[in-house]
Amino acid sequence: MSAPAEVRKPLRVVAWSTGTVGRHAIAGIDAHPDLELVGVWVSSAEKEGRDAGRLAGLDRDLGVLATRDRDALMALAPDCIVHTAMADDRVFECIEDLFGFVEAGVNVVSSGPVLLQWPEKILPEEMLDRLASAGARTGASLHVNGIDPGFANDVLPLSLTSLSQRIDEVRVQELADYSTYYQPVVMREIFGFGKPLTERPMLWEPGILSMAWGSVVRQLAAGLGITLDEPLTEVVDRRPADRDISTVSVDIPEGTMAAVRFQLIGTVDGVPRVVLEHCTRTSPEQEPDWPRPSRADGCYRVVITGEPMMELELTHRGEHGDHNVSGMIVTAQRLVNAVPAVVAAPGGLVTALDLPLVTGRGLVTS
Repeated sequence: MSAPAEVRKPLRVVAWSTGTVGRHAIAGIDAHPDLELVGVWVSSAEKEGRDAGRLAGLDRDLGVLATRDRDALMALAPDCIVHTAMADDRVFECIEDLFGFVEAGVNVVSSGPVLLQWPEKILPEEMLDRLASAGARTGASLHVNGIDPGFANDVLPLSLTSLSQRIDEVRVQELADYSTYYQPVVMREIFGFGKPLTERPMLWEPGILSMAWGSVVRQLAAGLGITLDEPLTEVVDRRPADRDISTVSVDIPEGTMAAVRFQLIGTVDGVPRVVLEHCTRTSPEQEPDWPRPSRADGCYRVVITGEPMMELELTHRGEHGDHNVSGMIVTAQRLVNAVPAVVAAPGGLVTALDLPLVTGRGLVTS
């Protein structure tokens, strides 16, 4: 008579924030058979004490109340924190939070800061040493990912290169309409949509693109076994609105910034080998001379030049919303579904190159 199969206890998870990504992370944790939601952190007094299910828009209680008490959540001794708090406007404060979790012995998957996907040549060595030492001491791991930066420009393109005989260039693109993307701070203050082209928001200052997306280019290079010239090459083309445009995040008067195309180029001996490219519009008809998606709302595209020539396009759309809603869902789910693998990984920084195949195991509905 065979021994009974071992029953695994669900991993205890804390959701850190309930914003545009965090609310979907809560729903994903609740739906995952190997995870149990035990705590929720919020930043506002208005959300404190509310049930996680209501904050996630599930229209039912989950029996977990949101709190601003960090110490109370850490006292729960969770197996992992799913961290989706806004990081773009508080990069180093957020890094301090994430490193602190690892130092306390708690695994973390996070949507940002995205530079932590592959922080070499971005963060100073002493910071990387601090994280490595903490992981070695506590056994806890940190993994930062999402859709872009994330799956669309790490696992997806590297998997496609497994079909190559010769690779001349790998280009990863986001071609998207941001008119329904609700992130007012990102849209106006970081990108500069709706501002005069004479203004230079933070993202377009020299070196910032390399900090924000350099992790993508260098991780792809590492996966391909090549060493890039430094620094990376930044190319930015900002275009004005030809009419007044209204988006869910910001109004864009005629003549102010309405579209941007940027490239971050990794070269080897001066030859482009790895390129990250974004064409971001706020109305589908804008800039017809730029690369366009096959669907009006947008896509992620991988273009591999070599032998053979390959092109792969990834699109997504929410069941009850548009592509920007589903963009938040896929970001959340890439993190949620990676939790078991990250918990099982050795301590310290865990990159996409370190993880085994992450799937939607357990999510097929009966």
